[in-house]
Amino acid sequence: MDFKIREMQMEDYANVYRLWMGIKGFGIRSIDDSKEGVERFLRRNPTTSIVAETDRGIVGAILCGHDGRRGCFYHVCVEEGYRKHGIGKAMAVAAMKALQVERINKVCLIAFADNEVGNQFWKSVGWTFRQDLNYYDFTLNEENITKFNER
Repeated sequence: MDFKIREMQMEDYANVYRLWMGIKGFGIRSIDDSKEGVERFLRRNPTTSIVAETDRGIVGAILCGHDGRRGCFYHVCVEEGYRKHGIGKAMAVAAMKALQVERINKVCLIAFADNEVGNQFWKSVGWTFRQDLNYYDFTLNEENITKFNER
């Protein structure tokens, strides 16, 4: 199967969003994954997010960024009919090399516990499943920040 791996551009958003929406069980966030949210992410991380294209269009994507210390993969996906052809691995390698250019030496990702396909893939390619830490999440809005401050 012929495919091309390249940096994601803002012009790709509509096709990447369509890809996200076509994947069963895929979770997106209304603000962060909106056109404006992804544009902000790509401005901050202009060279590390990746798409995979075939003659049919975009069939895979990784949002990838870093905070100066550690890289993170978000929304790693390959359209179901294009899986098991090396596309996911090729995208991950391209994103990892882009992080190395930025002198980032470690990358992480979060996969939903019930994402059997994704979890199986990451374990099979040598990523470490961490059981030694807990992941916490906090939605930043005025109501939550006020409640946090009052506790």
